[in-house]
Amino acid sequence: MVAFRRRYHENKQLLFVCKYIVDIIMVIVAAYVLVSFIAYRDTNVGNSMNSILKDGDTVLVNRYAYSLASPKRYDVIAFSVDGVNSSKIYIKRVIGLPGETVLIKDGKVFINGEELEDDVVDTEILTAGLASTSITLDKDEYFVLGDNRNNSEDSRFSSIGTVKEDNIVGKVWFILSPVKRIKFVS
Repeated sequence: MVAFRRRYHENKQLLFVCKYIVDIIMVIVAAYVLVSFIAYRDTNVGNSMNSILKDGDTVLVNRYAYSLASPKRYDVIAFSVDGVNSSKIYIKRVIGLPGETVLIKDGKVFINGEELEDDVVDTEILTAGLASTSITLDKDEYFVLGDNRNNSEDSRFSSIGTVKEDNIVGKVWFILSPVKRIKFVS
């Protein structure tokens, strides 16, 4: 009877260890599937999105966030200027939506003639760039700005311009690293 109890106890411990190993493998496989097929991993370069993103932050971009819905104002998106398969990806915040008119005057953003009151950034914009005159967005265009408005290459400049919907890679979803900065992006 003692031998039976000892074997039962050994098998129970072995079963617990096996279950623990299987759980770890399942988490690793799920993470791999998430990163490989649903999300795109990228590294933020530069300070244009300070304070939400820092230079060198590794982020996850949800590739399918805009499959059923369009980007909303203040979404942080990843996009390219040369098409979705480009190697140069930009990360900026959506300010102007399709069909809207955007103007930067006296350091403030105006949408359809109204000052953008609930902007996530309250910094006075020193360079209006292309938006010093009204820009009317087409039905598939977005106007984007970096959160560090006075240190950002964005829709105000001809090198970026307005962002076509087809060039949007996805929604910046999560900061993966550095570890002390892990969080969801809002």
